[in-house]
Amino acid sequence: MSSKETVPQHPTDRPRVAIVTGGSRGIGRETVRRLAADGYAVVTVYAGHREPAEAAAKDITAAGGRAIAVQADIADEQQVAAVFDTAESEYGGIDVVVNAAGRMHLAPLVELDLAELDAMHRTNIRGTFVVAQQAARRLRGGGALITFSTSIVGLAAPAYGAYSASKGAVEALTLILARELRGRDITVNTVAPGPTATDLFLDGKDEETIARAAAQPPLERLGTPADIAEVVAFLASPAGHWVNGQCLRANGGII
Repeated sequence: MSSKETVPQHPTDRPRVAIVTGGSRGIGRETVRRLAADGYAVVTVYAGHREPAEAAAKDITAAGGRAIAVQADIADEQQVAAVFDTAESEYGGIDVVVNAAGRMHLAPLVELDLAELDAMHRTNIRGTFVVAQQAARRLRGGGALITFSTSIVGLAAPAYGAYSASKGAVEALTLILARELRGRDITVNTVAPGPTATDLFLDGKDEETIARAAAQPPLERLGTPADIAEVVAFLASPAGHWVNGQCLRANGGII
């Protein structure tokens, strides 16, 4: 590196602030816990599960951290804007946005209820765009936007067509938005978990199906929310800031 070249310096004299959607359960809740452990003030966004979201915030504050829980439909631009307003008024700015909220419905294409398709696309596509739009407008320099896809986009398993299509749209956005934010010192990345032991994944599956999924990775187990939260924490941190415009398949080596 020449004497004229510089490495971006991220402010260290101010608290870092994160917004996490889908923060009441599963990967989102574990991400809230992990970022709080790293010293972030966290705004936990929930749609309908108020009690676990508020419990997560109370656990953090009881341990000496800073967290609040806010209700919002991530596909509603006014509600999402209000979440960002709250984060700025409570903590002074926003450094990290993690959009972990999502919806999944499984069915072969020929049997798919189109109302379920619309609901998935509203949350997984429109919701991602709404959150990303606010993040692009409001993240401070040195910040990060982290969205969620799924490794099923590559695995192409039957019955996952509609869900996979909604998450493929998220992947398509990632590098484009990273390039649109040129000059802002903001990264945009997507995490694509494999089979992970969350309610969203386990719901409706019998023990045989779960065992088959656990046997897929060379590591021979399901992922855990903590596995995925560690990836998110890295991407959110200054240490992960050179990773940009990528889709990281956190799946134990399935693909």
